[in-house]
Amino acid sequence: MSDDSRPSPTGGRPGSPVAAVIPAAGRGVRLGPGIPKALRTLGGTPMLVHAVRAMAASRAVSLVIVVAPPDGTAEVKSILDAHALPGGSPGGGWGRTDVLVVPGGETRQESVRLGLDALPPGYEIVLVHDAARPLVPVDIVDAVVEAVRDGAVAVVPALPLADTVKQVEPAPAGRPEPVVATPDRSRLRAVQTPQGFDRATLIRAHETITDDVTDDASMVERLGEQVVAVPGHEEAFKVTRPLDLILAEAVLARRRLNDGF
Repeated sequence: MSDDSRPSPTGGRPGSPVAAVIPAAGRGVRLGPGIPKALRTLGGTPMLVHAVRAMAASRAVSLVIVVAPPDGTAEVKSILDAHALPGGSPGGGWGRTDVLVVPGGETRQESVRLGLDALPPGYEIVLVHDAARPLVPVDIVDAVVEAVRDGAVAVVPALPLADTVKQVEPAPAGRPEPVVATPDRSRLRAVQTPQGFDRATLIRAHETITDDVTDDASMVERLGEQVVAVPGHEEAFKVTRPLDLILAEAVLARRRLNDGF
């Protein structure tokens, strides 16, 4: 893996090469104590490695920027180097895709911004992908890229909700919460990653929106820009709690059995 920026690519937005930013600086406390969530193993391999592989599997993605814990950059580089594939940049890479590791910040939002700061010129399409979504299929990555290339400034993969959703009035911990509304489920979607953006729009969002948000698409919405959704995939779920890790292990085992993944 090279610490140097790859040469600036050429081409306009329709055929522009794509970079992916993977914020992986969080501790993931809901998954339990120990090492950062992104470095927890899935099938014997760190989740972060699976997430990088998922981005590199797309022929459109030529650079992945991993935003590591500020005190763990060397460890993350070492882990990624150990799982590098032949054919990348001198010192190790991921086939057609180069991987760059940079230190992150205290929040996810700050880490994404630091990843954008490290982005070389020429990449007009940027994906932002959660390291905790290690099993996103490449078809979803490609669909997000294609939608941005078709002119959308912000794209999210999303799934219809299976459960009825209730809006409640928050109550103190342990107390019943009064239900105030039942939104129309047919108009609601559960949003996943990678989310895709026009680079200039995403940078403007990070320069403009200072409130804490749950995803980058929300920042673009606050600019008044249109965000569009493409179909997501049930295997692109987020590994947040111990039960999610068990499910991810089962999905990975099935892939290896059926697909040689």
